Amino acid sequence: MAEFALDPQIAADSYPVTELKLCTVRLQRDANYPWLVLVPKRADAVEIVDLDPANRTMLLDEIVKASAVLRDTVKCDKLNVASFGNAVRQMHIHVIARTFTDPGWPKPPWGVVPPKAYAPGAAEALAAKLAQRLK
Repeated sequence: MAEFALDPQIAADSYPVTELKLCTVRLQRDANYPWLVLVPKRADAVEIVDLDPANRTMLLDEIVKASAVLRDTVKCDKLNVASFGNAVRQMHIHVIARTFTDPGWPKPPWGVVPPKAYAPGAAEALAAKLAQRLK
């Protein structure tokens, strides 16, 4: 069995937040939207159907937990939860906090506006706050 390694593109596009039982949790490098990425630590998983039933259940539990923590931390109007993997093959789940006033509303966040850099230290501070609440 292959060993899990985070896809280099996901690593480059995000900040580390925390490790859950199944997923590594990352904060996307885009201050337009508070945006978590959950990556199941299973080397050969590309699609949700690639996980065994116990891991699928754990994934849903971790998505719900991350969604609740994100919503409570950043106070959003809507959560977008999605799994695409068209640009990065490694299975990952996006949990994106949206507001009616965000720069892309009501469209999906991909490609609507260019990614916005976080102010110095802001992403790390948000990641630390989310990590503490995800424990």
